Amino acid sequence: MSHHLDTPLAAQTGQLFIDDLYVFPGEGSTVFVMDVNSNVNGLHSEPGFHPEARYEFKVHFDGDAVEALTYRVSFGEPDADGRQGLRLHALAGEAARQDSAGGELVLEGHTGQTAAGGGARLWAGRIADSFYIDLSLLAIINKAVATGTAPELAGWRPQGARNSFAGTLVDSIVLDVSHAHPLLRPGARAGVWCATKLATDAGGWRQINRAGHPMMWPIFWPGDTDFSNPANTRHPSEDVAAAASYIGEQVAAVVAAMGTCGDPAGYGQAVAATLFPDVLPYVVGTPAVYGFAGFNGRTLADNAPEAMLSLVTSTAVPSGLTPAIAQNERSSTFPYVVPA
Repeated sequence: MSHHLDTPLAAQTGQLFIDDLYVFPGEGSTVFVMDVNSNVNGLHSEPGFHPEARYEFKVHFDGDAVEALTYRVSFGEPDADGRQGLRLHALAGEAARQDSAGGELVLEGHTGQTAAGGGARLWAGRIADSFYIDLSLLAIINKAVATGTAPELAGWRPQGARNSFAGTLVDSIVLDVSHAHPLLRPGARAGVWCATKLATDAGGWRQINRAGHPMMWPIFWPGDTDFSNPANTRHPSEDVAAAASYIGEQVAAVVAAMGTCGDPAGYGQAVAATLFPDVLPYVVGTPAVYGFAGFNGRTLADNAPEAMLSLVTSTAVPSGLTPAIAQNERSSTFPYVVPA
């Protein structure tokens, strides 16, 4: 019998849609955060994490095209109180790239509680979303990218910006891995992405959604509400051949219309080369920042939308919002998020 998420269209569920990926230093450790299942659109979404899915953090090293380390989180059915059992497996080397590999069981626990073991800590549950942007600004940039025209920013008033995510919730997975890990040692050059995968009736796994750099889907594939865009199922190693030229042309058209760059085509390809493969770069143990100065991981406070919108347009696009707007949705200690 087929289960109810056996087709791409039926898989349209927030439990499998990745909202954000963060990577930053912890307390002698590296912290990975994956947020899914936002209620910002007001639509019904099943609470918690999908029990037939896998949630995976993927780590490449030294610019390699493939991952050498995967952390896989899986969940059980919710109990009467909504709690779900969880398990964390680690897969290294060839196994990190194989859905059929079982990996090493690192720890077990339950949602809403910290689980620890094997040099790692894990917390998963519903939280207040720390992401912030005024979606009316995003709509302006979306239209420009889609039509290859200059964004209509004349009427945009940053001083009047409102956080469209204020009061919204997401389900978050927070993984903290000690610097004692042989691969995630200080100074290691990493590239991080995450993916949700769903079990198939044939016994395998289908990648449903993935994330690396922030804002990629909202800017370039805003209409992908049913996971039908092939970018969802690609591996990052396929990004350059599959989409770099197209994305570069989209960016070139916008900056040409704006007149913000003397070589629009060259700038577009440079942006594509920065964003593809779509993995988030991070030097382990260093301060994380995703901003105008560069990309090195991403903290919960970073104004990633402002950085990305400015990159795409080759000019400063002030969002009107600062990290202070969501300071109550962040914590300085593990699990760094604020449970709802």
